[in-house]
Amino acid sequence: MNPNPAATKPAKGKPTRKDYVGRFAEAVTRFSSQETEGNVLGQIPQTLVDHFEAARCELWLWDESSRSVYLTHVAGQEAGRRRDYASLGEGAIGGAAKDRAVHENVPLSERGQEEREIAARSGLSHVSVFPLIAHEQLLGVMAGYTRAEADSELLRWWQLYVELCAVAAHEVLSEAQSKKTITQLSLLFEATRLLNSTLDLSELLELILKIARTEVKADRGSVFLVDRRAEELWSIVASGLDHQEIRVPFGRGVAGMVGQTGQPINVEDAYSLPYFDPGYDKKFAYTTRSLMCLPIRHHDGQIVGVIQLLNKQGASKFTGDDEEFLTKLSGHMAMALENARLHREIVEKQRLEKEMALARQIQRSLLPEAPPIVPGYEISVINEPCFEVGGDYYDFLNLGPQTLLLVIADVEGKGVSSALVMSNLQATLRALVMHLHSLEVLALSLNEMICTDTKQQKFLSMFLGLVDTRRGGLHYINAGHVPPILISGPTGEYKLLEEGGTVIGLFPHSEYNRGSATLARGDVLVCCTDGILEAMDEKEDEYGVERLAACVARYRTKSAQAIVVAVIAEVNEFSKNGTHIDDKVLMVMKITKAGAVDAAKAPTKSVN
Repeated sequence: MNPNPAATKPAKGKPTRKDYVGRFAEAVTRFSSQETEGNVLGQIPQTLVDHFEAARCELWLWDESSRSVYLTHVAGQEAGRRRDYASLGEGAIGGAAKDRAVHENVPLSERGQEEREIAARSGLSHVSVFPLIAHEQLLGVMAGYTRAEADSELLRWWQLYVELCAVAAHEVLSEAQSKKTITQLSLLFEATRLLNSTLDLSELLELILKIARTEVKADRGSVFLVDRRAEELWSIVASGLDHQEIRVPFGRGVAGMVGQTGQPINVEDAYSLPYFDPGYDKKFAYTTRSLMCLPIRHHDGQIVGVIQLLNKQGASKFTGDDEEFLTKLSGHMAMALENARLHREIVEKQRLEKEMALARQIQRSLLPEAPPIVPGYEISVINEPCFEVGGDYYDFLNLGPQTLLLVIADVEGKGVSSALVMSNLQATLRALVMHLHSLEVLALSLNEMICTDTKQQKFLSMFLGLVDTRRGGLHYINAGHVPPILISGPTGEYKLLEEGGTVIGLFPHSEYNRGSATLARGDVLVCCTDGILEAMDEKEDEYGVERLAACVARYRTKSAQAIVVAVIAEVNEFSKNGTHIDDKVLMVMKITKAGAVDAAKAPTKSVN
């Protein structure tokens, strides 16, 4: 054997058998040397890269308690971040551990998503995986990567080298290093088990901090979560702070720097860092000395949190082993945090769904259960909110034995805020009609009260129609609402009821003017919200007044209920490929008999 490294340098071109013999002899000498004794595991992948043509080599050690192999040492070409453990039988790594057989020249492009990503990032194409077995005991696996398929001669030397490595690794792992490594892997497995024991986010954060402080012997610590929308970290779990919420912008302080850059920080003196913020020490009467701050990364490399530990107990600084342990645990922390976050979102969604269902039930109770029965008139209505609750409103108020007030309104916007305004409108309207006997004053009073209540931040359109059911007269005010359509029974012609004024709630002191119409037998009055008229097809054409009037005219001889069904069916068919979504209310009133006095001659009842 020639111990001189220069004598065994790789020759130019393809190495010969003589070259490999010399390199193998050097490996034997190196593993037997006392100088290498403390770094045998690190030399195993490095030697395969330096002397046996591997582009990249990974050493994975076996953990019996978790039945998994963990990545411990890497040499050669970078391949991007990857998972640091593999379960028995998982992928080429776990497969070699399971069947204790060599897997030669496995194409990365034919494996799982992770292997394909490694190939895409690094240009490596094949991997050969060898189990490390000594005294019939599985110690781990070694994976050698190449940029092309390795020839059989090279793989024979790799197999021989692996047998040498198994003996060397067994000697190391069988004594103190074995206890240390296996203990750490056992701790990692136990920590992983604990992290998967809860889906409560607060409890999980407490657990992460407890595991970290216990294993690395830190005096205090904090766990921060990433809020990407606010570009900051936040935490309610920090030992010694009594669950006070902390928020740290990206780039500010130690945790903010780690959250932004993803680079770990481990120093003996925190005050030596230019970005260390001593304000927390002053606020909480504490003195920070040693500090270690690490990113919590998901397996895809995304930073989901930061863990910061203060003042190593019994030492001046946190060790590399401390950092290694938490780095290995990072992926499991991130996975547990993600599961807890998703669980919290599901629980919150379920709570909101229950509240919205209750809100919809309450809102529906505010609307009439059914149209009133009025002799000589058929009334039908349909209400289709696009969300659980909406801002469309309709009502029927009997102001006397022969007077009916029809109301239809549309609050600007959708959802809860519009629904609240709608409920306020209903209460206000019902209170006012008990004391006011003029449509103009009623509209004016509604406008002033809604302006005051919403501070002119919300407005609504409204149609108020006062029907004299005995004489067939109609007085109305249209406050910026979609004009109702009055269809003539005999001819099918229509006119729009547009008299009134501006919307309710936007402009104080607005004036409103009354309009009037005559209702004869066979006439059909159609009131709706803009969800009907503004329904769009795939070309973004609106359904519009003309189509609505034509549809009602075609079915004007039918009952009010049949007209409602026909219109809704036509609107839905028209807009089935469209994207516009809005609340819909459609109210149809059909006059089925003439009033006691000729409707064309009799005056309508005054509401002044």
